[in-house]
Amino acid sequence: MFNFSSIKESVRKLSNLVKVNPDITDEDYIIKEINKFKNSIRRKQMVDGENYYNGKHDILKAKRMGIGENGELTELTNLPNNRIVDNQYKKMVDQKSNYLLGKPITFQCENEVYAKLIRKIINKKVQRLMKNLGEDSLNEGIGWLYVYYDEKGVFSLKRFKGYEIIPGWKDAEHTILEYVIRIYEVIKVEKNQEKIIEKVEVYDEKGVYYFTLDGNRLIPDNPRFKTHFSIIDHDGNIDGYNWTKIPIIPFKYNSKEIPLIKMVKSLQDGINKILSTFENNMEEDSRNTILVLVNYDGQNLGEFRKNLSQYGAVKIKTIDGAAGDLRTLQVEVNAENYKSILELFKKALIENAMGYDAKDDRLNGQPNQMNIQSMYSDIDLDANGMETEYQASFEELLWFINCHLYNTGIGDFENEEITVIFNRDMLMNESEIIDNVNKSTEVVSTETALANHPWVDDPQKELERIKKEKQENIEQYGNAFNPLNGGNTDDEDGDNNNE
Repeated sequence: MFNFSSIKESVRKLSNLVKVNPDITDEDYIIKEINKFKNSIRRKQMVDGENYYNGKHDILKAKRMGIGENGELTELTNLPNNRIVDNQYKKMVDQKSNYLLGKPITFQCENEVYAKLIRKIINKKVQRLMKNLGEDSLNEGIGWLYVYYDEKGVFSLKRFKGYEIIPGWKDAEHTILEYVIRIYEVIKVEKNQEKIIEKVEVYDEKGVYYFTLDGNRLIPDNPRFKTHFSIIDHDGNIDGYNWTKIPIIPFKYNSKEIPLIKMVKSLQDGINKILSTFENNMEEDSRNTILVLVNYDGQNLGEFRKNLSQYGAVKIKTIDGAAGDLRTLQVEVNAENYKSILELFKKALIENAMGYDAKDDRLNGQPNQMNIQSMYSDIDLDANGMETEYQASFEELLWFINCHLYNTGIGDFENEEITVIFNRDMLMNESEIIDNVNKSTEVVSTETALANHPWVDDPQKELERIKKEKQENIEQYGNAFNPLNGGNTDDEDGDNNNE
């Protein structure tokens, strides 16, 4: 709760706040939407994306299977069962999120006061949040940003996971929200035992409703309803207010909201299976390979296997004139075959993920910028689509920031134009780029040249440094040749004679 400088004027001007009363939600509809979402393929893909990023792959649940006595598949517990995870998927997610969001986002605006205010709000902490939000977008197809005021009245931002959010869209293009249902788990300790409780929050333009999900029942929490934030007026009274938009902003990986895992899961599973199978085959030595047994002096094959495993030897004798014998059928493991298949799978995964191979042959020797850009062509193309979605989302975020700045009496920046720049983290031939920038200084502005210089992250700050440096040089040389400030304009001997 906090004080606005002039809440009534801000309401009349921007109409961004509406005082409301709580309403009753449709419980049956909410439960129906929750159950449908929980059982949907879409949510499963979101959870898969998160799990695969964290190394929880399907191979970890793999079993060695074989045909049993009745011709049915039976688990073989006495054979090696390696479960190797080679997490190429995580590598692709980190590669793509760092490529677009690894470097700080910069803001260009003619109104430097406004630009500084934006930089103060979108600080390093928020920049880190945006980077993590990019990972959510890739893993789940869509990430969510919640705009709120914390307990101290500070304008704040928070991530919501994609698999927690059930959006209610007003339009087919999924650009305008009518409501948002959030379902998430919390751990509660009861009688020294941990218990998982499912919480439900329903967001709309009227505020936020809070429930606990108990089977197919919604039990209202205390409090059951809150407006988006509260304000203390000049008389000390507390009033609840809402934005005219739901303060939850979608950040999409692509327009279809398709997670990256959907495109590469089968390839990632294939890589894990190839490596696991190769190690299984390498571990199958003479004690657990195919054995041909002739005239064994024992009761059954189970006893034979036990003796072989325990002692590493087996006793064979001649029966009815037939000599006993033990032979093995060994299948040689050709490592080159596995290596070739593994390389094909990894290359296919990189191509389907639209990433790049850091060990690409085009980087050998002294690669020029054209070769580097060729290697980055796929990830750059994919980043273009993701940036388009993020630009639209930032437009929504700036709407809330502008309303906040006006309502708190800082200023009215609603009509200010500001450019959001995503500084992509691309490998580059710096000397070649610098040479091209230097050659272009006569045909482009200094700001444009600085924006393309590999050593400059913020062109506006660099322009300020250049201006300050020039001013210092003028003052320094001005003082050196000014007699009033001790400067000496005569010759070395102090004479001023012309010969």
